[in-house]
Formats: sequence, C-alpha cells, structure tokens
Amino acid sequence: MAALFGSRVRRLRTAAGLTQAELGQKTHVVSTRITQIERTSGAKPTLDLAQALDAVLGADNLLVELWPYVYRETFPDWSRKFMEYSERAVAIQQYAAHVVPGLLQTESYAREVLSLDALLDGKEQLEERLTARMGRQERLGSHHRPELWAVLDEAVLRRPIGGHPVMRKQLERLLGAATERHVALQVLPFDQGGHEAMGGSLTILTLPDGSEVAYTEGADYGQLIEEPTIVSRYKVIYDRLRATALPPLMSLDMIRSAMEGDYRGTSIPSRSERRRLAQEQLQQSGRGRLRGGGRRVPRHRPRP
Repeated sequence: MAALFGSRVRRLRTAAGLTQAELGQKTHVVSTRITQIERTSGAKPTLDLAQALDAVLGADNLLVELWPYVYRETFPDWSRKFMEYSERAVAIQQYAAHVVPGLLQTESYAREVLSLDALLDGKEQLEERLTARMGRQERLGSHHRPELWAVLDEAVLRRPIGGHPVMRKQLERLLGAATERHVALQVLPFDQGGHEAMGGSLTILTLPDGSEVAYTEGADYGQLIEEPTIVSRYKVIYDRLRATALPPLMSLDMIRSAMEGDYRGTSIPSRSERRRLAQEQLQQSGRGRLRGGGRRVPRHRPRP
C-alpha cells in the first residue's frame, strides 16, 4: 500500500507539472520527504501530510482514503492480519479485561487510552492512531456490520480512565450501543472470582466462510491464533466467560449503577443518596404533625 500511495503521488505530481521540491514547498516539507514517499523509503506519510498532498494535487480524497492502509503497514504482520480479519468478520466476540473495546469507545475515551502507550511517539502519532480507531467504528453503522458480543470485566467500568466526565460519556455510549440489535453486552463481576482469560483480552472472529480465528492481547503483546484446534479451545473459554457473566439486562443495570454511583455528575445524586434524602424529607415533614389517633397535639404556651 505504501508503494501504491507513492506511485499515485508521483503520477499526480507529474500531471500537475510540479517538481519534488515544488510539491514539498507547497506541503511544507523538504523535497527529500517527497522523494521518500514516492520511492517508499523512510518513514510512512503522516495523516496531515496525506491531507496536504491530497489538497495540493487535487486528488479528490484518494490519498486520504489510501492513508489508513499505509498506516497499517507500520504494525507487525500479525497485527495487520488481525485488522484485515476484523474488517471481514461477520461476528465478533470479545472479552475486555481492562478497557472498553475499541469498536465501542468514544473519541475522548479512546484518546485517553491511546495516550497511555509508553512507546507513543508524540501528539501527531496519537492523532493518527485516534483517527484510525474512529474510522474502524464506521463499520458498525454500515449495511455489512458484524454481530458484536462483548463481555466486559467489571474493572472496565470501575477504572476512571480520563476522569469522571469521560467515563460517564463512555458508559452512556455503551448503553446506547446495547439498544442496537446487532450488539450485546455483558458484565463479568468481580465476585465471580478467577477465570481462564485473566491474563488479558480475548477476541474471536467469525469470517464469511464460517472459519474462525482468535486473538489474545496483553499490555505489551498480541497473538493471532489461526490453528482450528487451538481456536476451539479459546471458544470454550469465551463460552464459559459468557455463561459466568451477568445476563444482558442485569449487565445494563450494572453499567447504569456505575454511572449513578462512580461517575455521577455533581448535580446528580446517586440512587442511595436519593433514598437517604427522601427518608430525611419524610422524617422532617412528619415532625410536629399528627400524633396518636390522628389529631394534632396543640402546643401549650407557658403561663406568665
């Protein structure tokens, strides 16, 4: 894809009658950067540069549309292959151990999660990764959208990534997604104890031909499993997680409870606080009112 991107830039530049130096000047990069792109050497183009090249060369968004595929080539082979499988999958089953799955993240939550990468190389790379992640979510709204079933560890709800406002919007996003017919959510509570997938997250993809692949991921590693016998073992693990987790309706109640409790707004009291306030109001309204058989007890003024 990088070679295709470079050849398109060269063809468009030649058609526009520009030298590499002139194109570099118009896109605010040195001419050697244009040479690297056209020869597919050196660093891959950034999204900002792809947008600038597209605008200067009048590419009608072609270069911007090619960029995510070029960007993907910066990932390891197994990671790129998993992305390719994900784009073709007709069903996605996920267990999320630490954070909300990428397909269901809000932009602000995704930004906070991506910024935690110790190997992140600056703000520009962060924005590129964020754009790529948000772009992958578009498939959930397409006609060829996959069936998505996600089991969320309770830690996903309780860990305040990005602060309370970010988490509240993220939980609202989960509740909204759960109303879609092709999305199902479950929560695996802490009180269920240990399980076979505690080491990290697990994803099982079902492809159009009925074959399946599994993907496991930790803090600093990922593994794509294509061997059918091993994939079947991970399917059993996932089925056990789904059986142990709360049913979907109870899971949504738990998500709402987290919103009202852990991440409520400053003007929104929690459910327990609302009950306490209601009890206090009843007690206050009952003081000095009816006693005994329902007659008001008159107050006696002291005699002078």
